[in-house]
Amino acid sequence: MQQYPKNKLAQAIIQHCITYNIKNVIISPGSRNAPLTIGFSNHPNINAISIVDERSAAFFALGIAQQTQNPVAVVCTSGSALLNYYPAVAEAFYSNIPLVIISADRPKYLIDIGDGQTVRQENVFQNHILFSANLIDTDDAEKNLVNNKLIDKALQTVICKNGPIHINVPFDEPLYETVNELEGFNAKKENILLEEVPLDIDELQKFVNIWNDSSKKMILIGTNYPDELLQLQLNKIIKDESVIVLIETTSNVCHDKFINSIDKVIIPFKEENFEQLKPDILLTLGGMIVSKKVKQFLRKHQPKHHWHIDKYSSPDTFHCLNHHFKVSSQLFFSQFLMLNLVVENSSQYQQKWLQIKAEREINHHKYLSKVEYSDLQVFDSIFKQMQNNIHLQLANSSIIRYTQLFNLNKNFHVFCNRGTSGIEGSTSTALGAAYIERRQTLLITGDISFFYDSNALWNNYIKNDFRIILINNSGGGIFRFIPGPKSTNALNYFETPHNLDASNLCNMFGFEYAFAKNNDEVKNQLKLFYNKSNKPKLLEIFTPNTINDKVLKAFFDFL
Repeated sequence: MQQYPKNKLAQAIIQHCITYNIKNVIISPGSRNAPLTIGFSNHPNINAISIVDERSAAFFALGIAQQTQNPVAVVCTSGSALLNYYPAVAEAFYSNIPLVIISADRPKYLIDIGDGQTVRQENVFQNHILFSANLIDTDDAEKNLVNNKLIDKALQTVICKNGPIHINVPFDEPLYETVNELEGFNAKKENILLEEVPLDIDELQKFVNIWNDSSKKMILIGTNYPDELLQLQLNKIIKDESVIVLIETTSNVCHDKFINSIDKVIIPFKEENFEQLKPDILLTLGGMIVSKKVKQFLRKHQPKHHWHIDKYSSPDTFHCLNHHFKVSSQLFFSQFLMLNLVVENSSQYQQKWLQIKAEREINHHKYLSKVEYSDLQVFDSIFKQMQNNIHLQLANSSIIRYTQLFNLNKNFHVFCNRGTSGIEGSTSTALGAAYIERRQTLLITGDISFFYDSNALWNNYIKNDFRIILINNSGGGIFRFIPGPKSTNALNYFETPHNLDASNLCNMFGFEYAFAKNNDEVKNQLKLFYNKSNKPKLLEIFTPNTINDKVLKAFFDFL
């Protein structure tokens, strides 16, 4: 027989979540959140998932929301448990990922009197949250009406604005009383208008006129969810010789005429190259930009016009933003292109970029044909032997930056937590994405990021086809490439050298483990790595930490 909490406030939250079609709820154990745990785990419309570590649980939820583009809820007990959600909350905030934080709390009369598991939970995420609903546990009908309005407002916000919201729920004891069915009011979903309002054509025409008069137009695409319509629109716009499209690995669009390894193209530039190739118009879309070089380029050599397309936010990344089109990229290009407002320009701009790209590709392959065993060489082997149709998750720091130097299979979908660009939570996010993703998921991670998030493997929802490639160079290798840390006497504190390997973790958490320490071993291990198995697999590739920075610097010099 199903059980539901007797507590009316818990019932209200559960009913609202059902009404707003929240299907996945990640629960971390505790006592104060017992009414919510009982209700969510018993409701037939809820997929309740139990993950112990709150930090991992929040990133796991973020991974599901990243893939479904729908809100996912996380539920925790009171006290410091809630604070462990913060890294994922910040990531969701800057990546526009819908995350519902539901925290149990003590009643106000128990806060700051010396009771255990109590912190000041109200508005704890105030700098990185779209809405905070601080509820009251009461039998008063009018106050309960206020509670319901706050819950409604919170769930409307997460759906309409795509980001994190927080519902803080104080529960007084008793916590474990149950009934056989949900009682009280029936939650009614407020009307939510998600349809976009098109841009005003007369207003848009002003920008079209500027576009048509310009011979050097650059479209720069950051983190972006795969979308077939956007791909078709970009395929059309790249036919214009005056347009060049720069993409990042996480943009999830592709074309032979797109510049897909930005740093590889830009790093060897001289001052005259920058001046010659700076755009008159910069049109940006998508999320965070990885390439530091393109940021430096466009901040120093600013375009006359910078326009950004996004329904929600408009970061002035290059310090020259002129206009924000507050619509989706698909709607913008539908109006921009389909209404025949835009005319193609005769220009050498695109061809100059593509000529440089072709030269870099030739030198890229020449260098890698003779490069010694190193991080760079390992990435080359990984991408050459990667299976088709992979769902690829990337850790931050060196991993995403190395990946950006390679041409990836157009069938890959690529994701990385670039909202805050932190190393925490990469494995947990990948596991959440894999949980919902039909295709085989591969996580490529570095040693510091992997060991930092090792609790992610404490998880009963890992698919047998999940794969991890762990590149272990015995420390934070990126700090050897950055010039600053090596000039100090504190390199070990930046780099955090270690002698750890993942074999014991794999044994403890039920992963099939393999390792490689040279190029031949890497290639041999990769041949079998993607095959079906009764366990998830981890391949640990050890690379020499003392030469990686030299190899990478020589690579850019060779280009």
